[in-house]
Amino acid sequence: MSWYLCGFKIASKLNQATHKDYFPLPFIYQVLEKLARKSHYYFLDGFSRYMQIHIAPEDQHKTTFTCPFGTFVCTRMPFGLCNVPSTFQCCMTSIFSKLVQDCMEVFMDDFTVYTDSFDACLENLSKVLTRCIDANLVLNFEKWHLMVTVGIMLGHLVSNKAIEVDKSKIDTITSLPNPASVWEVRSFLGHARFYRRFIKNFNKIALPLSKLLQKDVEFNFDQPYIEAFQELKNRLTSVPIF
Repeated sequence: MSWYLCGFKIASKLNQATHKDYFPLPFIYQVLEKLARKSHYYFLDGFSRYMQIHIAPEDQHKTTFTCPFGTFVCTRMPFGLCNVPSTFQCCMTSIFSKLVQDCMEVFMDDFTVYTDSFDACLENLSKVLTRCIDANLVLNFEKWHLMVTVGIMLGHLVSNKAIEVDKSKIDTITSLPNPASVWEVRSFLGHARFYRRFIKNFNKIALPLSKLLQKDVEFNFDQPYIEAFQELKNRLTSVPIF
């Protein structure tokens, strides 16, 4: 039997008592702009994400939890703790500090190496792997995509031509039926907003749907909402290339 610690009971109280670390994630579109219009890419993936980061021995007792097999502490960062994402991004940025925005981009455990020539891409990959070895950072070889000219990064397709939406995600969104609840409206808008950069007047088109999310608004998905819903789906299937 395996035990998955995401959301374990001590997380809530520990998070309340934790001083928050606000190390920022990179802006998605800044990362994409840096990657677009390059000739070759390596898409690399970190193994087990947070579990590669050790918790300081003097703090491990704070993660104590009990299960049928005894009482344990976490020696590595588990999912569920409030500072884990920012700590992980900070660590990755530090490890690759001399390479970020020069020949690679780092977003959590997604590492993308890029260049404008085949030979330079090999050289850049060597630099990245050297840093991984020096920092004992393990990569997931099953998710590697090596020396490609196009690939998916952060829900977008990047290539030597431009930035495009991920067609598979768009197909999933546009195949959705009319929402039957506020939760489904919120979910649809959340997915659609991810590509708002590609949709002119997104806020204006989405306004009727956004009103359904307001408190004390009766849910009645009639014609104005259906039209806004369909219009957003139509725009998503004909988005421009950046």
